Amino acid sequence: MRVMSFAVRLAGLSLGLAFAACAMATEETQLVDSINAYRSQAQRCAGQASAELPPLVTDPRLVLSTSSTGDLQQALASTGYPMVSVQSISLNGPVNAQAAMKAVQESFCQVVLNPQFIDIGVGHEGRDWRIVLARPLLAGRLGDWQAEGQKLLTMINTARTQPRQCGGQAFAATAPLTWNATLATAAETHTRAMANNNFFDHRDRDGRTPGDRAELAGYVAQQIGENIAAGQDTARKVVDGWLASPGHCANLMNPQFRDLGAAYAVDPKSDAGIYWTAMFGTQ
Repeated sequence: MRVMSFAVRLAGLSLGLAFAACAMATEETQLVDSINAYRSQAQRCAGQASAELPPLVTDPRLVLSTSSTGDLQQALASTGYPMVSVQSISLNGPVNAQAAMKAVQESFCQVVLNPQFIDIGVGHEGRDWRIVLARPLLAGRLGDWQAEGQKLLTMINTARTQPRQCGGQAFAATAPLTWNATLATAAETHTRAMANNNFFDHRDRDGRTPGDRAELAGYVAQQIGENIAAGQDTARKVVDGWLASPGHCANLMNPQFRDLGAAYAVDPKSDAGIYWTAMFGTQ
């Protein structure tokens, strides 16, 4: 009887620990979700406007102890994360994910809205939080920009075969897009400009919009849309990121679009390393 009684008490203690761990994980997940919701909308930060950004992907290798004070790069090397760039945010005081998000928006908007970062990890102990954002080494083996653009077309058309919820907007399954070489040229030009000039924006350094670029390339459009991405090293990651972002998803599913041109460009000297552009159009 004593053994049975001990086993019951031990089980109860384990269950309590499991609930505590679950609650903590929920707070961490809530903060990641809040950061991604913040990134999914155009924001004003430090006097500048940011574009809509795909969500950050949670990577357990970026979850570091809030009490760790050692070198950040060494810490990530020990976890096996193949880092190119990384930044850490430490917060002391927020009682929950909502309060932590408020502190992030007030003091660290430029970090979480930096398009070069694609992965995130959140450590949380009491009122201490540690948010690590990072960009890994490019690992994807890519073909030329036309081949990868065609991959984007195939994946986007697959997504368009099924009904989809893009944020608060519902889309029915719709017709596939057709590859358009003129839009592809405009997409490649903009992608190369972002990579070589180290910026991430729908408006280029000469102030031209996607509609301007399509027209200059010779595409006479009734309607133009554009998705951009940075940091992701495969077409699959790019499309998954766009589908998880309401505004980008809406472009992918828009039944009024008929044509697509897409491209990527790499520049090791740029912040994000790799950039992508997809231009949607209807003539």
